[in-house]
Amino acid sequence: MKINVLKRAKEVLDIEAQAIKNLKTHIGNNFKNAVNIILKTKGRAIVSGMGKTGIIAQKFSATLASTGTPSLFLHTAEAIHGDLGKVTADDVVIILSNSGSTEEMKQLVPLLKKIGCKIIALTGNIKSILAKYSDVVLDISVKKEACPLGLAPTASTTAALAMADALAVCLLELKGFKEKDFAFFHPGGALGRRLLLSVGDIMRSGPANPIVKEDEKVSKVLLKITQARAGSATVVDAKGKLKGIFTDGDLRRHVEIDRNLALRRIKEVMTKDPTVVYQDMLALEALGILREKKIDELPVVDKNKHPVGLLDVQDLLKAGLV
Repeated sequence: MKINVLKRAKEVLDIEAQAIKNLKTHIGNNFKNAVNIILKTKGRAIVSGMGKTGIIAQKFSATLASTGTPSLFLHTAEAIHGDLGKVTADDVVIILSNSGSTEEMKQLVPLLKKIGCKIIALTGNIKSILAKYSDVVLDISVKKEACPLGLAPTASTTAALAMADALAVCLLELKGFKEKDFAFFHPGGALGRRLLLSVGDIMRSGPANPIVKEDEKVSKVLLKITQARAGSATVVDAKGKLKGIFTDGDLRRHVEIDRNLALRRIKEVMTKDPTVVYQDMLALEALGILREKKIDELPVVDKNKHPVGLLDVQDLLKAGLV
C-alpha cells in the first residue's frame, strides 16, 4: 500500500493538535474542583492507568512529583491484585481511562470508594462506570484517533497528556513552586547544579589549597603551588588573614623583568586585596565573578577573611557549570 507519507504525517499532527484545542471547551468548574482537591489533599496524588494511557499516567505522576505534589503511579490492573494497599483515605486517586469501563475499572472504583479517598477521572466517556464513581470528571474525549483504524490510542493519549499537564502547571503555580524548588527535586540535572551547588561543594581545600605567609620567598611558594597542582597560592599575614594571591599571571608578569624573582618575598609581587568569594555562595554566582573580572582563581574565605579554600575555573568546568 502506497501513501503520501509527508501528507499523512501532517494530517496526524492536525488531528492531534485539534484534539488538544477542543479540550479548551471542556475546561470549567470541574477542572477548578479537580485542582482544589489535589491541592488540599493531605496524602498523595495517586495516578492510575493501564496500557497506553497508563504510560501517560506514569508521566503525569512523575511531573506532579517533580513539581511539588507528592505522587506515585498505580497500575490499574495491579491495583486489584494487591497494590490497592498503597491507597489511603487521605489520598486522591486520579484515574486516566479513555473508555472508563474496562473490567478492571469495574472492580477498582467501588473499592476506592470503600477506602474513602477522593477520585478524579480523566476519561473520554463521561457516562462510564469510572465517571459514575468519581468525585470530579474531566472530559478528555476526542472526535477521532489519528490511527486510520481508530484502534491505536493516538489523539486520545495526546489529549490525556495535555489535560494532565494543565493540571500539573496550575498546581505548580498555586503552590508557589520556584526554580530553586525544582532544582531541589532535580539535583542531578543541569538546573540543580546551577541553583544548588555552592562554592564550598567544589572548592579546593587542604593540600590542594596552597596557603603561604607573606614573607616567604617566591621559590618556596612556586614549589607549594606545584605540589598542590594549583594555579595560584593564597597569601596570608602572621595571623592567617588574607593579604593577597600569587597566580600564574603574576609569575609571568614579574619573571620577564626581574631576574632575582625567586629570591623576592611573595608580598612584593603578589596581587594585593584580591577579589574573594565565600564558601556558602552559589557556585554559579562565583562563576559570574570570574567572568566579570576575567580571572581564573579566587580565594575562598570565611567571614573573618581567613582563607578556607581556592576556587579555580577548572573546578566549575568539572562541575558542569561552564
